[in-house]
Amino acid sequence: MRSGASTDGPRAAVAGVLGDIVSGARDLRAVRHPLGFLCLPVVREGGRGVCVHLFDGDADAGPADPLDPAASGVHAHSWELLSYVVYGRVANVPVRVDDSIPADSGEATHRVFEVHSARDGTDELRPTERLVHSEPGPEHVSGGGETYTLAAGQFHSTVVRGGEPAATLVLGRTLPGRSDLFLGPLHGHGHRTVRRLCGAEDTRQTVRAALRRVHGGQR
Repeated sequence: MRSGASTDGPRAAVAGVLGDIVSGARDLRAVRHPLGFLCLPVVREGGRGVCVHLFDGDADAGPADPLDPAASGVHAHSWELLSYVVYGRVANVPVRVDDSIPADSGEATHRVFEVHSARDGTDELRPTERLVHSEPGPEHVSGGGETYTLAAGQFHSTVVRGGEPAATLVLGRTLPGRSDLFLGPLHGHGHRTVRRLCGAEDTRQTVRAALRRVHGGQR
């Protein structure tokens, strides 16, 4: 994936995993992520993980609730990420964050929220004292067969383009001492969300559709 020399390996790996889910050989349920996509957690080994993310083609992958501190969709991972686009087009928008502004200057645009996740799938977003001024940078779009990386702590938003579904194979490595972060409203309060586990049949139906796109060579 890093070399970009061949796209056959990652695509074949994803097709194999999806096929196992559809056939019942792998008992895996999709998780509805608060940012709007479905996550298939394939491997979890300590601080490392492999997931397949399925986007349904909505223009915005962010949550709809304006009271949710995560409504902006701008976030930073506690882990570094290497992602391969299986099909569709995925856009990442880096966001520049300035911490140097005085608290009373009126220039702050967001408050930083920390995400504290529990084993039961509950995410608690806690407001911090950190006020920042943020500006989006140039958008980078990756298509089928391309890879992109995101460093831990890099604020960004992710959307799909063209109104079409997309899928990515994601490799992540958690870095010690880091927290997942969101940019939320300046006067926002703490908020709790639950990562909903999809049913077995709903998961198979969604995965079956994704598998057709993989085999159809959609880019």
